[in-house]
Amino acid sequence: MTESTDRLDSTKLNSVESASTNIADKKVPIAVSSTHQSIDSKTINHTPKAMYVTSGNSITPKDKLDKIPKMVANGSRAFIWYLLAIMVLILDQWTKWLAQTTLAFNDPVPVIEPFLNWTLAYNYGAAFSFLANAGGWQKWFFSGVAFVMAIFLTVYLIKAPRAAKLLSMGLALMLGGAIGNLIDRLRIGKVVDFIHVHYADVWNYPLFNVADIGVCVGVALIIIDMIFLESKRNK
Repeated sequence: MTESTDRLDSTKLNSVESASTNIADKKVPIAVSSTHQSIDSKTINHTPKAMYVTSGNSITPKDKLDKIPKMVANGSRAFIWYLLAIMVLILDQWTKWLAQTTLAFNDPVPVIEPFLNWTLAYNYGAAFSFLANAGGWQKWFFSGVAFVMAIFLTVYLIKAPRAAKLLSMGLALMLGGAIGNLIDRLRIGKVVDFIHVHYADVWNYPLFNVADIGVCVGVALIIIDMIFLESKRNK
C-alpha cells in the first residue's frame, strides 16, 4: 500500500512540475490536478507603455501629440485657386484692352468726381514708376522677377495647407496679377495703367491696373494670415 501511494504522489508531482514549466515558458497549459479541468492562460505583455514620444528635438506628451492637427496640403485642390488666378488674369487683360481701345493717352475721363478717373498711361518701370527712366534693361529685370515669382506661387499653392484658405486666396491673387503685368512687359515692353484715384488737384495716387490690385490685395491677405491665423493652425 505504501509503495502504491508513493508512486501516485510521484506522478502528481511530475504533473505539477510539467504544468509549471509550460506556464513559465508561456505555452498553453495542460490539465492540472485530478479533476482534469483545463486552465486557459493568456499571454500578458508586461512591456511598459511610453508616456512620452519624441517629436523633433522636443519631448511631447503622447496624449497632446495625438491632438495636434495634421496639416494637409492643397495638392490637387490647388486647381481651385489656379482658377481664381486665371480670372484675375483675364479681367486684367480685358480691362487693359478696353483702356487701350477706348481711351486717349493721358486724357482723363471722369468717373466719380472728384475721386476717380480713367486715364490711359504706360509704366516702363515697377510700382510707382520705379526705374521707369532706366535704359531699357529694367524690362528684362522686372520680367525675370515676375517670372520667378509666378513659378514660386504656382508651386507654393500646391504645398500650402488646405485649411489656410485666406493664404491660398492671397497667393492666387498675387499669381494672377504677376502674370498679368508680365504679359504686358513681354508683349509691348511696358505695363498698361488706367485707374486714377485722386482728390481734385490736391492729391493724386499713382495710376494702376487690375493686376496691381490683385498683387496688393494678395499681399494684404497673406500678411493677415501670418499675423492672426497661422499661429492658431499650429496649436
